[in-house]
Amino acid sequence: MKIGIVAFPSKRLQDLANTYRKRYDSHYSKVTPHITLKEAFEVNEADISDVSQKIATIATKYEPLKIHASSISSFSPITNVIYFKIEPTEQLTNLHDELHSEINIGNPRHVFVPHITIAQDLTASEHDDIYGQLRMYGVDEHDTIDRIHMLYQLEDGSWTTYETYKLTGDESK
Repeated sequence: MKIGIVAFPSKRLQDLANTYRKRYDSHYSKVTPHITLKEAFEVNEADISDVSQKIATIATKYEPLKIHASSISSFSPITNVIYFKIEPTEQLTNLHDELHSEINIGNPRHVFVPHITIAQDLTASEHDDIYGQLRMYGVDEHDTIDRIHMLYQLEDGSWTTYETYKLTGDESK
């Protein structure tokens, strides 16, 4: 079973991302706009409850995430992905790192860059044209996310929520 761990922003920020994703993201119909906290990895169905319990324990340690989508950026030339850049915070980095260390399944393929994808699978010329346009519009949105989610991939390639975990911790302790 392929699963991943994500944080969904508010409906307002999702709607903003979807205004671009409808036109420029080939995965628009497969998954809701999100911040990936742990990249997709394979897990045996017998181990899913153990993974879920680890996520639940971690979620109790963290307060709701305060995020800032500060600009539109790109992973080019590595890949033609355009995204809302989420300013990295100590809290977000710590949550990502703890999920990776506690759920030691699948090594990260990339350095953690918090973001919400708004365009992907573009040709180089499409990327350059669209990226130039979107950078002019920019983004400057603040949001609070109080839940993280374990998703699993269906046979058609789309993703759906397996379980949701409320961020209830008091990090000041």
